[in-house]
Amino acid sequence: MRNNKLVLSLLIVVFGWLSCFASYAQSGATQSDPIAMLQYMANNMIAGLKANKATLKTKPQVVYQLANRYVVPYASLTAMAKSVLPPNIWNNATPAQRMQFQKEFTTTLIRTYASALTSYEDQTVHFYPIRGGYAGANTVEVNSEITGSNSQPINVSYRLVRAGSVWRLFDLSVEGVSMLESFRSQFADILESGTMDQLLQRMSEHNSGEGRS
Repeated sequence: MRNNKLVLSLLIVVFGWLSCFASYAQSGATQSDPIAMLQYMANNMIAGLKANKATLKTKPQVVYQLANRYVVPYASLTAMAKSVLPPNIWNNATPAQRMQFQKEFTTTLIRTYASALTSYEDQTVHFYPIRGGYAGANTVEVNSEITGSNSQPINVSYRLVRAGSVWRLFDLSVEGVSMLESFRSQFADILESGTMDQLLQRMSEHNSGEGRS
């Protein structure tokens, strides 16, 4: 399955910040401020990456475990999965197909997460104020900049959605390239001449290491 090389190459620490969601909630800190939440995640995850830097490439399972434990429960995965398929495909899919697609899509995200995180070096992140504020909003966009000693600054924008009293990740854009748009384009290419079952088979082969990268 084809990957968006720009997004994959720049996702060095982006997904990593999500793994602090759980500890953030347990710390008793409020999640009503999206920027404070993201900054808390960034600070803690970068500290964790630095502590395990020597083994990130040799033990990728550590990153998989982090993703399954912390990322999966705190991202809007059902909404994300639904959004990357054409409406007619999702609406006509059986419950079993939808369930399998969400499972394979989640695994694809985790693989992207793991691949990116093993390339961590010394990046830091700065978040900018939300334009127009976020009071009463159900969705917000948070802009940030990633800097490192051996790389040019990278602009990353997060799209968060409110779920009750908490904020959850829905999408992110790296240098203007949306993660969900990238997946949507890939899946549309396959579905243009294939079926939902064929897409699921391609995703399963890719996630098991049998497909093309």
